Order: sequence, then structure tokens, then C-alpha cells
Amino acid sequence: MSPIEEQPPESPGVILARGVCRMFTERGFASLTEFTTRDGLRMDVCALGPKGEIWCVEVKSSRADYLADGKWEGYLGWCDRFFFAVPESFPDEILPPEHGLIHADAYGADILRLGPEAKLAPARRKAMTLAFARNAAQRLQALSAPRPRGPVTA
Repeated sequence: MSPIEEQPPESPGVILARGVCRMFTERGFASLTEFTTRDGLRMDVCALGPKGEIWCVEVKSSRADYLADGKWEGYLGWCDRFFFAVPESFPDEILPPEHGLIHADAYGADILRLGPEAKLAPARRKAMTLAFARNAAQRLQALSAPRPRGPVTA
């Protein structure tokens, strides 16, 4: 696809995750989208805070999206705080009230409810922090030195 060709539209989840990441940046957090834990779970957004705290965000763009996906409970053991991020039009009352709640759009987000803190064990925190750092560095490297698409010729 050439740079002047139209890009396919982004999914609602990607748009909401962008707003969540912008909010985290404003709060001094570093964030990654599509972060995979050691056991293969893929977090929509993982954020590393200035004090080393790890927050996980599950993005849900609609009621149907929420009802169709029950794997979010597997993320609870991989973060200090867990949040759902949804658009303002989402029926918040269907979300479990014991977890954090974020309203998001493409341009930002607001934390409406801060879920309880469940501190990670030191060994898991170290493993998550190292995985976060390595993942971020690998993504940066891929942007600065993309692999050639075809055979390299002299």
C-alpha cells in the first residue's frame, strides 16, 4: 500500500485504546497496547506507572463486545489495578463494580472509578517490568530499523 492510498478504518477498540494511552501519558505512565503476558493473555493496554505500578485496561467498545469476551478475569493476576475502558455511551451498569472504570474516546480518557489495588508479588512485578521494557524496546527498534521486504541486492 503506497503512502497516498487510503488506510483501512481503525476498529473502535483501537481508537479507545489510543485515548486511554494519551490519558496515561498525561499521568506520567508509559503504556503499551496489545501487551502479551507470559501465559499468552493479550492485554488491550498495559501501563507502567512512575512508582512501578502496573495497571491493565480491557477495552470494550460495546455491550456485545463485553458479553462475548470473558477472558478479562485472567488479567487480574498480572496487574496492581484493573480497569475497563468504554465509550461514554456504554451501559456502565453491566460492568463489575469492583473494578476500575474509564470513559475513553480517540482523544483522551477519564478515570471514573479507581478499582482496588492488589499488589503484585515482587517476582511477578520484576518479570512484568522486564517484559514491558523489552517489548517497548523491540517495538522502537522495529520502527527505527524495519526489516527489508524482499531480498537485499547489491
